Amino acid sequence: MKRACLLAFVIGCTVPLRAQTQRTLSANDQRARDIFEQLININTTGSSGSTTIASNAMAKWLIDAGFPAADVQVIGREGSRNFNLVARFRGTGSQKPILLLSHIDVVEAKREDWSVDPFTFLERDGFFYGRGTMDVKDGSAILVATLVRLKQEGYRPNRDLILALTTGEEGGSDYNGVQWLLANTRDMIDAAYVINMDAGDPVILNGKRAFRSVQAAEKVFVTFKLEVRNPGGHSSLPTKDNAIYRLAAALGRLSAYDFPAQLNDITRASFARWSQLQQGAIATDMAAVGRTTPDTAAIRRLSDASPLYNAQLRTTCVATELAGGHAENALPQSASATVNCRMLPGTPSEEVQGTLIRVVNDTAVKVTVVTAATPSPLAALQPDVMSAIERVTTRLWHIPVIPVMETGATDGLYLRNAGIPVYGVSGVFVDINDIRAHGRDERIGVQDFYDGAEYIYQLVKAVTGAAAR
Repeated sequence: MKRACLLAFVIGCTVPLRAQTQRTLSANDQRARDIFEQLININTTGSSGSTTIASNAMAKWLIDAGFPAADVQVIGREGSRNFNLVARFRGTGSQKPILLLSHIDVVEAKREDWSVDPFTFLERDGFFYGRGTMDVKDGSAILVATLVRLKQEGYRPNRDLILALTTGEEGGSDYNGVQWLLANTRDMIDAAYVINMDAGDPVILNGKRAFRSVQAAEKVFVTFKLEVRNPGGHSSLPTKDNAIYRLAAALGRLSAYDFPAQLNDITRASFARWSQLQQGAIATDMAAVGRTTPDTAAIRRLSDASPLYNAQLRTTCVATELAGGHAENALPQSASATVNCRMLPGTPSEEVQGTLIRVVNDTAVKVTVVTAATPSPLAALQPDVMSAIERVTTRLWHIPVIPVMETGATDGLYLRNAGIPVYGVSGVFVDINDIRAHGRDERIGVQDFYDGAEYIYQLVKAVTGAAAR
């Protein structure tokens, strides 16, 4: 589930964005475009599409480029129509492999909701349109194009490169994607670390390229149900003990509560870097928060200034659904609320559940787990990885590199939980004011796509022991 680092809303230091202009495509750009077009034109939704068709199409590109058939596998749970592609680009083996990850399933898209056909690749007015252009078939196409390009050049990396184009990330699957691969074919995807195209977008703000984010952490999703039950009765004889009132009072207490602020290595580094791009009081407060011992007053001011800052600083819980009563002329026998929490990495869900019980402060309000948490530990900022990202970013774009903690989630959480560090590093710039992933008329910039393909090509070479040509 791709989204740019939304904190870009308040970052003001930018460099000019190159205009989207028509130009003659290089052979590498044309290949990347052709692969991208083919992927967009294949419906890979959970309801009516097939990632197996897309996986086979991508496998053909690799085999035609010279990959041995034995190194290109379309695999998944028997009986499923949604298989993954796992391919291996063999290197010298002097170091442990790197896993290049992107998903090829997409969310639903109805033709009547769009101004164009969501499953027909369209280039118009400097943009590529189609379901998955942003989330995240652009990344899948770029990875395939990169490996084909390297194979044609006769490149020999210092380690194997493993490509995994997966299914099931957008939900609705039978755990046939990354989870299935880890459980059934761990040896095929085991790696020193992962470069995940589904996160860490470079950001466009107000028409200018602002910074390159690197996602090294994700908050953890967990959902609770708050429920009150009551004997009920006739509405003409109301009592003070009303299920809806008790639930409403409990939610009021929850709405007034803030979890304690806690920073980790990633968020501390984020605020320290962001402070260098800001001015005035915000810059001062960010620098104060980024210190080893954060300033509590600065934390409070940043939390009040923006829900985006607040979400970086603490676990959050919010009511998202509400139900109660069974008839307009009857006292409610039950009332319930769904409360979704996004926990800081390393926070036990039992601890959050205990906090909810304490804050609600009413034994009549039962707090139970609806969707259990899947832990997602931090990825340490390995110097060799970050150095390569910094070098390529400076060479191509001259913008800052900022590590971030995603407030949402990707399939990276399963790999981190399996002990494999994950770095979200997309190559394609996204406009923070035009995020259409999962929405109507999804699109990305044409030139942004080509620039992203070049970025990932150079980054892959940088992390496998060779300078880009």
